[in-house]
Amino acid sequence: MRRKVGLLLVVGLLAGMLAACSRGDTKEASKGATANAQGGNVKKIIVGTGTQFPNVCFIDANGKLTGYDVELVKELDKRLPEYEFEFKTMEFSSLLLSLETGKIDFVAHQMEKNPEREAKYLFNKEPYSIFLNKVVVPKTNTDIKSIDDLKGKKILTSATSNEAYILQEYNKEHDNAIDIVYTNAPSNDRTNQILTGRVAGTVSTDFALKYMPNGDKLKTVGEALTQSDVLFVLRKDEQELSDKLDQAIKEVKADGTLSKLSVQWLGEDFTKSK
Repeated sequence: MRRKVGLLLVVGLLAGMLAACSRGDTKEASKGATANAQGGNVKKIIVGTGTQFPNVCFIDANGKLTGYDVELVKELDKRLPEYEFEFKTMEFSSLLLSLETGKIDFVAHQMEKNPEREAKYLFNKEPYSIFLNKVVVPKTNTDIKSIDDLKGKKILTSATSNEAYILQEYNKEHDNAIDIVYTNAPSNDRTNQILTGRVAGTVSTDFALKYMPNGDKLKTVGEALTQSDVLFVLRKDEQELSDKLDQAIKEVKADGTLSKLSVQWLGEDFTKSK
């Protein structure tokens, strides 16, 4: 009888232990389910950018993707917990096509509006930098003083860039007076083409010259061709994401973070209207 009672006690204890373990497992499983549910609310966003724009989006000496646009997106990511931003790098000329085909969700590459782009894409409303596009020539050049002096000359630009759009619009009104040369070559090759006289110049900004190889041998001339707001580019159906980006950009402007990033990476505060 004593042996039977002892056996029953052991069975009871084992049952109690198993029940406790079961309750513990259920509790842990519940925690895991909650965590998964919370994680499921975070939407991954693929951000398209480049690697050839010094101080804006480039690979540093340690092989790290960084620069003004990259670090800004990282800062916005911190302020938008409902999203997880992940970078995807590619040639500048491939960014808009990748946006159209859904390979990326927005473009961060110092992009500006123009009518052609606005017809196809959505831009957020709050600019994160503002700059002036001007004609760029070697410092030794004294003949070219405005865009009108580019008539009959070869001018280098990136295909699909806003600078290309400026030149194309000028050509529409002036019987294709400028010989536009399109390239996707890195900055050092572009600068070399200008300095060696293979092309007469390009269109860019004062801040961009600071970070171009041999940019100190170039200068901007003439009146500003455009004052451009720099914005993110999205697909037309991404209004919610666009609004959230605007909200976060306003925050980094208000607390001074955006100005600090601009000074750190671009050398000046390019976040305010001229």
